[in-house]
Amino acid sequence: MKNGKEKMMRKIVVCLIIICGTISSTACWDRRELDSLAVVMGVGIDQAQEKDKVLVTAQVIKPAEISSPGKGGGSGEKPYLNVTNTGNTVLETLRRFTHVINRRMYLAHNEVIILGNEVAREGVRAYLDLFFRDPEPRLTAWILVAKEKAGAVLETGAELEKIPALNLAQLLEARVATSEVPAVNLNDFCQRLMSKTAAPVAPLVEVSDEGKKKIARLAGTAVFKKDKLAGYLTLTESRGLLWVLNEIKGGIIVVKSPDGEGEVSLEILRASSKITPEIKDGKPFFTVKIKEEGNLDEQKCAENLTTLTAWAALEQNQVGVIRQEVKAALQKAQELNADIFGLGEVVQRKYPALWKELELHWDEVFPQLEVKIVVETKLRRSSMITRPVTPAAAD
Repeated sequence: MKNGKEKMMRKIVVCLIIICGTISSTACWDRRELDSLAVVMGVGIDQAQEKDKVLVTAQVIKPAEISSPGKGGGSGEKPYLNVTNTGNTVLETLRRFTHVINRRMYLAHNEVIILGNEVAREGVRAYLDLFFRDPEPRLTAWILVAKEKAGAVLETGAELEKIPALNLAQLLEARVATSEVPAVNLNDFCQRLMSKTAAPVAPLVEVSDEGKKKIARLAGTAVFKKDKLAGYLTLTESRGLLWVLNEIKGGIIVVKSPDGEGEVSLEILRASSKITPEIKDGKPFFTVKIKEEGNLDEQKCAENLTTLTAWAALEQNQVGVIRQEVKAALQKAQELNADIFGLGEVVQRKYPALWKELELHWDEVFPQLEVKIVVETKLRRSSMITRPVTPAAAD
């Protein structure tokens, strides 16, 4: 009996030692205090004037200048600081910012990475390696390509946001209102960089003058061939790409009224697409089937559009617009010889044996591919009213 109690006591003592040791060994050994960090919200990467050098612009938050809602505060200065530096690599340049500010750059909250035009044309793989490799930057950061200099984009103003980098991030999140620009994060871009055929894409941003202010504006899509910028898609061509990629979340399609006297705005409610590959005469052939549903939201004519004939005509006009957008995107992609639709991967999944024959010659095959576009549309309703509010209709 005594031996049993002693064994029990030993077990209890051992457990207590383990628990105490575990508790005492847990600590934030790698902690970094907030007041020792420079929180980066945006990074711009450009070519430096010196050969083989990189120019990095980092947008850092100034916490003291960000006033709390309803409490005022701040000195009225910009709530951010743009710092620039030149180095051999992106990481070296970021670390050298401590020569300018007394805090180490902290990338965990970075919202956007902007690639300058010259960097994009040279090849972006080396410039993005840090963001793929290092655990601190998040793979959810948005990738953008500047039409000119990346640093200039971070100098733009915004009416509703105090920090330009945050404004850019929210512009991309608001893209669903038009579906005319892709939203590509670091993870998406990396996957396409690693693909043997799928060409990477990224939203294109340009700087425009609005009075005395310079603002950033989303202007289309940058198309890459491997890791080098090959060309651009317009807003219309960009939506053609998104129709095929099944990434249409909303937007407005403007069509001609059945009598041809005005325009009609049709709102996209939902859309889906499917790519089906086939083999014809030993060559791949693709059918892209798109289904879309929408509402009649606005008309610029006095015609009654709720008749069966007019309704059917609107649906057919909508089919024509969608098909034309997809054709425009396909034509531009084949001109650039960049498989932005990922058609090579579609062939690889369904016809692996054929893909082994085509893989090494895909650059010769892609520009000649035949793609059939099938579009089905359905108008659901005409919103709050059925007839136009015009003097003629009111009579």
